[in-house]
Amino acid sequence: MTEKITNRYDFTLIFDVKDGNPNGDPDADNLPRIDPENRQGLVTDVCLKRKVRNYVLMAKEDKERFDIFIKEKAILNNLIQKGYKDAGIELVKQEKKEDSKKKSKETKGQGDEVEKARQQMCKTYFDIRTFGAVMTTGANAGQVRGPVQFTFARSVDPVMTLEHSITRCAVTTQEDSEKQSGDNRTMGRKNTISYGLYVAHGFISPNLAAQTGFDSDDLELLWTALESMFEVDHSAARGMMSTCKLIVFKHDSALGNATSKSLFDRVKISRSEKGANPPRSFDDYVVTINKDNLPSGVEIIERL
Repeated sequence: MTEKITNRYDFTLIFDVKDGNPNGDPDADNLPRIDPENRQGLVTDVCLKRKVRNYVLMAKEDKERFDIFIKEKAILNNLIQKGYKDAGIELVKQEKKEDSKKKSKETKGQGDEVEKARQQMCKTYFDIRTFGAVMTTGANAGQVRGPVQFTFARSVDPVMTLEHSITRCAVTTQEDSEKQSGDNRTMGRKNTISYGLYVAHGFISPNLAAQTGFDSDDLELLWTALESMFEVDHSAARGMMSTCKLIVFKHDSALGNATSKSLFDRVKISRSEKGANPPRSFDDYVVTINKDNLPSGVEIIERL
């Protein structure tokens, strides 16, 4: 049975990538993102949320309450307009005078209408009630601060970005073929890292969950998505990606019983003595969790 979220949660997500590009940087010719000072690999919070959204779309197939607001080819203002309609609010176009001429003014919600539309959008879209959204464009359904937030993921060790030349035994146009005298080859580039183990952290606020309607069913779906999101997102560009560990710290109160940093520090990742150097798999690392002298009211749950 669906229940309200009354506990604060902090969690550590550990995932890896082999011979792939986990998150290309469009400002750097789609090279894998790195910290330029120490060359640790980076994966943005936006990238991780995208993978959660994609998993939910596949798992729930647009079922009621589990549609996704930010998805490919979506026209957000149209969805906001639909939210008003679903909430039973009919927006009436207003006219304004400007330079002695009447001009049509874009329809926008007024007063309590905005709050009703905001609640409807939270009810309809999983990603809005989970991650929040800015919906102040178009008809204006306000802003939602989501209860679930991620940090950037950062690799445990520095990563080496590689560029590979690739060829295609075909060309696009007849003109290209004539230039090559019928050889018909196209050159390209592919960017990867050989291996990287990444760590991201997350936070779940029950106070914000109460505002958006994020409940126990949503929470369980989130955990499942974090465990399985890479399994439904395979591509040649991303190589082999998988979730290795998901460690959840559950507080017995809404405000929490310890700082998130002190709990995250209990998770240590070190090189295995028998592992390869440089590392090439998760087996080349050892993950330890310090469960001694846990703060009162904190429970550690190892999902993976």
